[in-house]
Amino acid sequence: MIVIGADTHKRTHALAAVAGATGARVGERTIRAEDAGHLAALRWARELDPERVWALEDCRHVSRRLEQALLAAGERVIRVAPKLMGGSRRGEREPGKSDQIDALAVAHAVLRHGIERFPAAFLDERALEIRLLADHRDDLVAERTRAQNRLRWHLIDLCPDLEAALPARSLDRPAQLDRVARRLRRCPPSARVRVARELLARVRQLTHDANALESELRALVRAQRPRLLQETGCGALLAAALIGRTAGAERFATDAKFARQTGTAPIPASSGARHRHRLHRGGDRQLNRALHIIAITRAAHDPTTRAYLDRKLAEGKTRPEALRCLKRHLARRFHRLLTEAPTRSDERPDTINAVVWAPCLT
Repeated sequence: MIVIGADTHKRTHALAAVAGATGARVGERTIRAEDAGHLAALRWARELDPERVWALEDCRHVSRRLEQALLAAGERVIRVAPKLMGGSRRGEREPGKSDQIDALAVAHAVLRHGIERFPAAFLDERALEIRLLADHRDDLVAERTRAQNRLRWHLIDLCPDLEAALPARSLDRPAQLDRVARRLRRCPPSARVRVARELLARVRQLTHDANALESELRALVRAQRPRLLQETGCGALLAAALIGRTAGAERFATDAKFARQTGTAPIPASSGARHRHRLHRGGDRQLNRALHIIAITRAAHDPTTRAYLDRKLAEGKTRPEALRCLKRHLARRFHRLLTEAPTRSDERPDTINAVVWAPCLT
């Protein structure tokens, strides 16, 4: 068996094949990032070994077309986190950096950690659509925040009393925007007033676009995974993050592997006679953020969750440790929700508060 590491770019992909048993290099090639290049890569790989695994650095903006072509051809493809490349490249005997060295580092990282420990590539076009729209909404919200901050700076000079009276994070509300617009209409014409009005119009437009995307995402989530929206603390945006960032929960064979991806799997942090675990700082931080928001929302509004956290605190755990246990349970639950086949029961209210918490790792 061979492992073929791929360092992907916009125009070209560098490939390096190593023997699965020894790690010795058995071939390397650079292909064009187009259909003809993908076909050439398949022909080249089939000549090297009938049993092979493709290891693609997980940069899906540039590796998606290659991944699609390989999966369509029936190839086995796994995704490798980019952060593994630095340590792997430093361990290479060959100094320097090039595309071929990086491709070789991808293959060696897979051999070092074990092929089975990496998530298999899985194409989920609906999840990709949700992720793209969710990321676009995040960009719009970030752009709106910048426009709001610039507008506030201009209001400090034009209407300091109004700016001081505006509540924090209120410039996306129509009532507050109308209030600012009325005040600006009474100001004498000037370049600063003109800029403030243009920023105000920009904030309105970005707010409208962001709200429209949120409604669209809610409809997409309801069509794909309606039970997520019935979960306490999981709204349309968090559900979209879970679906889009997971990119096909079927690629995680167990909830433990999904928990590792979300950064909620416990890591040993024992020393001497003290035995404990701590929160994992790796994984997809956007997935981790979504589960964290759900956890603190449930802690505030769900009596079952509050009782669970109180029980963990009574056992001697700190608040962060108790939240870590809760997030690990949430990873298990949402992995099941993301992988189960939709049924008619999805239309009924979910009995989330009746969930029985299993003992967590201590």
